[in-house]
Amino acid sequence: MIKLLPFIVLGLSFSAVASTSRLKDLVTIKGVRENPLIGYGLVIGLNGSGDGGGEITNTSLKKMFQTLGLNPQKEVTSKNVAAVIVTAKLPAFGRQGQHLDVTVSSIGDSSSLAGGTLLVTPLKGGDGQIYAVANGALSIGGLVQGKKMSTTARIPDGGTIEKELEMSFNDKKAIRMALNNPDFTTAARIERTINQELGGKYATASDATTIDVIIPNYYQRKVVELIANIENYKVVADVHAKIVINERTGTLVAGGDIVLKKSAVSHGDLVLEVKGGSEGSGKQAVHLIEQSTTINDLVKALNALGTTPEDLISIFQALKQNGSLLAEIELI
Repeated sequence: MIKLLPFIVLGLSFSAVASTSRLKDLVTIKGVRENPLIGYGLVIGLNGSGDGGGEITNTSLKKMFQTLGLNPQKEVTSKNVAAVIVTAKLPAFGRQGQHLDVTVSSIGDSSSLAGGTLLVTPLKGGDGQIYAVANGALSIGGLVQGKKMSTTARIPDGGTIEKELEMSFNDKKAIRMALNNPDFTTAARIERTINQELGGKYATASDATTIDVIIPNYYQRKVVELIANIENYKVVADVHAKIVINERTGTLVAGGDIVLKKSAVSHGDLVLEVKGGSEGSGKQAVHLIEQSTTINDLVKALNALGTTPEDLISIFQALKQNGSLLAEIELI
């Protein structure tokens, strides 16, 4: 028999006090982002846990020996070698000589990469150009769900940037910011805040995501200083009223200005009434809930009555369908 756990509530009350957030946590600057890198390489030094052959691995070994001045006439097969895909992220403003963490993943029949060493591997960007090289001893790491993921490994600082992305950031005449969570209200507040702080009409919100900022004359060639100041401006971010329910784990997360209007819901032997109404009749239990009740109080009251997760989901959906619960409901 499956035991149904009471819902755990992680959320806000209906009238949560608005708090400010730094723009640094709300927006990203166009051009300031990581770029994925990828490459193909070989891991050597495995203790018999490599691919043990295969067209890709054998061909790669033969080409490697040819590069080293050897000329094998036959394909080379070894269980101490594995073909791998190497990935990394080129940071914004990455400079030559800067080190990167790289991830190495087996693509052949290797059962384990433990104890292996990655040979020098070029890492390419989306444009096909080489931006970094990677090599070094592999680290398998700890356990994942009680098992070692031995076909995937990391090399801390195993990559070195060889080519920089050209960007004349300090010469920009304007910058573009994008909201991480698009919202018209928040975008308008950001526009107003920036203009008030800079003392002029410099910021324009063109939609729910995009805010363009013209660089003021007194910040010309001091764009880094301008962005540092803008990042620390405080804005009240508007949040959609939303309830997320995870039936498997018994977790309910509520956020935003959730409104619960006067209503009554009958579900099986339970009658839920929000502010007002007459007491029930017969064997049905009547529970009065004030209109100012928080989601937390409501769920606690329902849990105390032995309400199952399925009942709670049905009740919330009924309240929303009736128009009494003004919030979006998402089941995950």
